[in-house]
Amino acid sequence: MTDTISAKEREVERNRDQLAQTVDALHAKLDMKSKAQARLRETKDRATTDSGKPKPAVVAGAAAVLAGVVALVWWRRH
Repeated sequence: MTDTISAKEREVERNRDQLAQTVDALHAKLDMKSKAQARLRETKDRATTDSGKPKPAVVAGAAAVLAGVVALVWWRRH
């Protein structure tokens, strides 16, 4: 009888561990704030140099978008 009680206790402990792992995995998957912060860090790393300054391609792209918006506004008003 002691063997069956010990076996049941081990089974309960395994189930608890599995449940804890499942809860941790779900929490990580649904943690939108952490995901957004990680995505922001990745984007910032791609858009800046090691010294923290914007990469020339990003500056050129922003300038091109701004020029396009200005041209569109000017064209629509004239």
